[in-house]
Amino acid sequence: MVAGGESGSLLAEVKACTIWPLNKTEAKAAQAVLKELCRAEPELAAPLGEEAVNDFLTAALSLSPFLRETLTLAPHLLLSAWREPLPALLAARVEAARQSWRQGEGESPASEAEVMARLRLTKRDVAFLLALADLGRVHDARTTTLWLSRLADAAIAAAIDHLLVQGAQAGKLELQDLDDPSRGSGLVVLGMGKLGARELNYSSDIDLVVFFDPLAGRLKAPEDASETYGRMMRRLIRILQDRTGHGYVFRTDLRLRPDPGSTPLAIPVEAALIYYEGRGQNWERAAFIKARPVAGDIAAGEAFLKELQPFIYRRYLDYAAIADIHSIKRQIHVHKGHGAIAVKGHNVKLGRGGIREIEFFAQTQQLIAGGRMPDLRLRATEAALAGLQAAGWIDAETAEELTEAYWFLRDVEHRIQMVRDEQSHVLPSTEAELKRIALMMGFEGVAGFSAALEKRLRTVERRYAQLFEHEEGLSVDGNLVFTGQKDDPDTLRTLAKLGFARPEDMSRVIRTWHYGRYRATQSVEARERLTELTPRLLQTFGKSRRADEALLRFDQFLSGLPAGIQLFSLLSNNPPLLDLLVDVMAAAPRLADIIAARPHVFDGMLDPRLMAEVPTRDYLSARLQSFLSGARLYEDILDRLRIFAAEQRFLIGIRLLTGVIAGASAGRAFTDLADLVIAEAFEAVRRELAAAHGQIAGGRVALVGMGKLGSRELTAGSDVDLILLYEHDDESDESDGAKPLDAVRYYTRFTQRLIAALSAPTAEGVLYEVDMRLRPSGNKGPVATRLKAFRRYQQEEAWTWEHMALTRARLIAGDRGLIAEAEAIIADILGLKRDVGKVKADVREMRALIEAEKPARNLWDFKLMAGGLIDLEFMAQTLRLTDARPVRMGLTTAEALASLGTGRTRADDLDLVCRALHLYTELSQLIRTSIDGDFETEAAPAGLTDRLLKLADCPDMKALEGEIRQMSRAVRRVFQGLVVG
Repeated sequence: MVAGGESGSLLAEVKACTIWPLNKTEAKAAQAVLKELCRAEPELAAPLGEEAVNDFLTAALSLSPFLRETLTLAPHLLLSAWREPLPALLAARVEAARQSWRQGEGESPASEAEVMARLRLTKRDVAFLLALADLGRVHDARTTTLWLSRLADAAIAAAIDHLLVQGAQAGKLELQDLDDPSRGSGLVVLGMGKLGARELNYSSDIDLVVFFDPLAGRLKAPEDASETYGRMMRRLIRILQDRTGHGYVFRTDLRLRPDPGSTPLAIPVEAALIYYEGRGQNWERAAFIKARPVAGDIAAGEAFLKELQPFIYRRYLDYAAIADIHSIKRQIHVHKGHGAIAVKGHNVKLGRGGIREIEFFAQTQQLIAGGRMPDLRLRATEAALAGLQAAGWIDAETAEELTEAYWFLRDVEHRIQMVRDEQSHVLPSTEAELKRIALMMGFEGVAGFSAALEKRLRTVERRYAQLFEHEEGLSVDGNLVFTGQKDDPDTLRTLAKLGFARPEDMSRVIRTWHYGRYRATQSVEARERLTELTPRLLQTFGKSRRADEALLRFDQFLSGLPAGIQLFSLLSNNPPLLDLLVDVMAAAPRLADIIAARPHVFDGMLDPRLMAEVPTRDYLSARLQSFLSGARLYEDILDRLRIFAAEQRFLIGIRLLTGVIAGASAGRAFTDLADLVIAEAFEAVRRELAAAHGQIAGGRVALVGMGKLGSRELTAGSDVDLILLYEHDDESDESDGAKPLDAVRYYTRFTQRLIAALSAPTAEGVLYEVDMRLRPSGNKGPVATRLKAFRRYQQEEAWTWEHMALTRARLIAGDRGLIAEAEAIIADILGLKRDVGKVKADVREMRALIEAEKPARNLWDFKLMAGGLIDLEFMAQTLRLTDARPVRMGLTTAEALASLGTGRTRADDLDLVCRALHLYTELSQLIRTSIDGDFETEAAPAGLTDRLLKLADCPDMKALEGEIRQMSRAVRRVFQGLVVG
């Protein structure tokens, strides 16, 4: 073979090549065509009279209907192939294509129809000549692809020049030079993929992306730029790909532009740079490795690519890209016929061991190392493999094997396409048609061709697998591919094996992450970090009893995040924090729902001191004051309080979930938080009311916390029981503001506003649900109570159960003097000498009433069950009401039992009830933090049940339930002994 045909014409060079006709019938048909050509062009008699030339052409025309049809339409092509040297012949045709936009008939510019016809005829000529040269081994695949790429460059450039001139003639554009329209136009046309690498095949699409520089000053109406250039690009597609009587030039695809579903065909340069910087994906980085300016303003195109280099090639070794790029290739295998190596029906481009694997082998490593090794920034595949070898990235044997296989497969691809000029990469599935390809490749039959092809495919598959076998991002046993529109069957099997019940739904969810549809995944860096995390996330989620729900909570969390790079980078470098996040999603649905609905609460988890600092009152107070600093407006203060409370409740729950704090400590922390937040809301309401209505002479207000708020035992979802007390001068009739109110209405309004401030739903949520039924006369009494009336009611009208409730009262906000007075009144009430028998009888009656009206829902209803929290609280309250000794306010139930029970109950019984209270508190705090609603053993997240078992030191849930039953029976026995005696 003489490469390039430099020693003579094409037909002179094919003498050295032997190919065989498809069969005798096809050979006779080819001979008939050749004889007809001799009659039409007598000069062809000389070359066709040479046996070697005649045999070659007979075989070629029998194997390729496309060649036979073309020669019938244009016999002069064979004459040119005999007369002229091939390089000069091809160069002339390419130049003719490049100049096709110039003068038409007469003196007028070429019309669009003329440009289209010229380009199509030129493409036909070049394709015919190259096919003959390829079959005759005058050219190798390298030269063939180069000439096809040169032709495409010329055709695109000519079409662009034509369109720019047309735009100038229509008054849309002002060009620097009508004889060189593209120069300085600011219109950037980049060839991508095989066109960019100058590796086009016979029937390639040409992938283009088009940008324009609005500052180039060529448009007379810059505001119409997108419309003007978009219309121009639609015409470009028509010029190049519409089929006419002369065929087509190249199918043209502009879908590699940014976000093609929602962007115009031509995009401003600045907008494109912003997109790639913020949202560009790894597959786009891979595509731009081959990008090359092919038409329009070449200088502007080079400048654009230079500016894009930091996006394509990262400064540091970028191993994160490898999983993403690999997943693109593996996703291709979803399509039918790409699953295994074969010959019949195998896709030599996309199938296993095919051309795409060689391209990705090179491109992936270019992405990883190209930032630090500029010598690897090469467009062509063979050059990239050589560069990787020179850099020591791959060995010489690998480079040689892959290069040889690449061009062998490209030869096969070309022959598939030159049969009928069809865009296909799939080998025939029948023996007869496969024989055609084998013969075109120079093999005598299918067997030899099949063996040679399979050898290359297996070589490529082996080398490709070696590249990814140690890939950190895919440590899961099986595929995890989430690129593309369709599910990868192997990935679905992997997800099912990991523990997901609905793998198709989960695959669809995860694909959403990679499309950049969430704000948190719009940046390429964020997606890369998330790609790294995905296998570990899925493995950990899969261990949950309901992995699908946990993953969906994580997806909801992602959808609400304002940004992701900081979080994903942190999780990448902080495995314990990643484990914590997954634990939350898998073990604590309530916390997961909070994160999903209000992602800002997660910000607190980014504090590295989170697990080192216990949330004491001083700790919370300092952070609250800092958070409120600068807030002056009433609504702003309330919103900040809601944000702060939500975040800190969440973080207390996180500490509880992870065992950093115990249940009792969590109760105190939840209470300290409520105290601080309610006090701030109280003060904000007081100032707001005074601004509108003034003040009452001698007016003072105090807030009493009751129930679990009073005893410092709040849980994550507790409401708050409050009583508002006030006092004022007897002589004051009304407030002194612009809108005066009498005292009763004033403090009623105060209470109503406070309730609204705490419990009204807003965009930032609710602070606390408020319950005021423990005020004097309950729901029938006024919402605000004057201190004098409070004293009188407690002394003269209150029932035993109301005094029981008063044992947990604690003043949490308000005027210091009024607080002191209220505390003294409460101490006096609780210190009254009572009829012990009546108290116990009332307690028994009240407990029986509760059991009748609100029976326990199940064993896990620690509050209502017999021998549960109510029994323990009633015991502490009974001890308090029947003991005249002074006791400080605000004791927890455990503190009250320990303080009051000593000497009044048996030591063993006291130890028992304290142990039971501890168990109930630990379990209920964790459950209330982790889930909403009732706890059901079978429905509980596996992570939560594991933690409950650890807390109780039980081997399984059956043992824990047995422990609870035994403990509750013992508590009920002690309770009955106390209240009956």
